[in-house]
Amino acid sequence: DTNPFFVKMKEGAQAEAKKLGAKLMTAAGKIDGDTAAQITAIENMVTAGAKTILITSSGDAIIPAVKKAQAKGVQVIALDSPFEGADALFATDNYKAGILIGQYAKAALGNKPAKIATLDLFPGHPVGAQRHNGFLSGFGLKANDAKSNELSSTKPEVVCSGDSFGDRAKGQTAMENCLQKDPSINVVYTINEPAAAGAYNALKKAGKEKNVIVVSVDGGCEGVANVGKGVIAATSQQYPLKMAAMGVAAGVEYAKNGKKASGYVDTGVTLIAAKAVAGVDSKDVKVGTELCWGDKK
Repeated sequence: DTNPFFVKMKEGAQAEAKKLGAKLMTAAGKIDGDTAAQITAIENMVTAGAKTILITSSGDAIIPAVKKAQAKGVQVIALDSPFEGADALFATDNYKAGILIGQYAKAALGNKPAKIATLDLFPGHPVGAQRHNGFLSGFGLKANDAKSNELSSTKPEVVCSGDSFGDRAKGQTAMENCLQKDPSINVVYTINEPAAAGAYNALKKAGKEKNVIVVSVDGGCEGVANVGKGVIAATSQQYPLKMAAMGVAAGVEYAKNGKKASGYVDTGVTLIAAKAVAGVDSKDVKVGTELCWGDKK
């Protein structure tokens, strides 16, 4: 309920439910990875008569509860985070999002030797793995493909890694730890923009913020503003309002006509950068602000 991405996703669901006359129930874990709260929410919503459940999975521990819900005729749609057994997935291509910021960081760094820190989500999460591995691939390093839920093995160029759980304070702590390990870090990959803001705080405290390229994924309005301020060099913008609205519309369709959603729908990703670099397609901060998370046209 505090992560800006999920706050915006909830707004999108609420707006579409109001538009279509659907009843919307919502729940959230305390942190990324809180599968226990998600399982409880699934069970409560099924008991309350939900026809469709939209869920951003925190881990595979939810799968048995999902299967029980589906056995009772409930449609289960994954938003943002894929998991086995979901009826459909509406999400960013997270591997592509990682590739875009990896390509940007490589081009922006030029011929300097890379000293990379990765501030990841937490082990085993598909979104965390896809963004991380996509970043490495985009940077020109060998990495696991988009189907892997495991982080690629450490490369010589990656001098430090830490789990941020997508949280600003944890991101700052992880960056502080990395700077202690190697003060010469010049590229920082972050799982999302709150983690990027925390990393920047740590870099600024150490007097190193001007010599480090920070890249991220989200493209929220605050994150795009931070691109404009120089906190983040570039970010891959995704569209949570669109994901949630599409999910609610699919839920209403199922309730009315019994037609389930299926397959994967790519909800789009755009690289937003303050400064364009050769060979990497990007949009500027003005465009990023107009598009941030889909609530501005």
